[in-house]
Amino acid sequence: MRASAIAVNLPTVTVRDPVTKAVRLMALARMPGLIVVDDARRPWSVLPGTQVLRLTVPGAYQEDPALCRTVDEAHADLFWGELGDLTVGDCLSVRPAVPATVPQDATLLEVAALMARLRSPLVAVVADDRTLTGAITLERLLTSLALSDPDD
Repeated sequence: MRASAIAVNLPTVTVRDPVTKAVRLMALARMPGLIVVDDARRPWSVLPGTQVLRLTVPGAYQEDPALCRTVDEAHADLFWGELGDLTVGDCLSVRPAVPATVPQDATLLEVAALMARLRSPLVAVVADDRTLTGAITLERLLTSLALSDPDD
């Protein structure tokens, strides 16, 4: 089976999108991560959900977990909504690592190997011109593998 056979269309974000939009997209679509695309719809970065979460937590709280205990419960549940105009691009390095991408004709083994190597629950599937044609989530890959019949 090829990557194009199990790829699905998922919402994407750009570096100009607010971090709050990224969090909402991921939550509402039950996505394990996000694909950040450029203006030509070429994957610029693939962010696992933990990285998206990292974008929302202020650095001081990440560096000193004891500081989190000083925030009352009501406000602790709302921290991510106070990000203001912070964009996805504001939270990323100047040039993130090479995005997790595979060509449309990649085998499921190639997809699995890339996910394992990059520890990414999401892989972008790209056309020959590197534009995004779909995405494969870890859940979709595992389901496809589990349902495949070696005798087919």
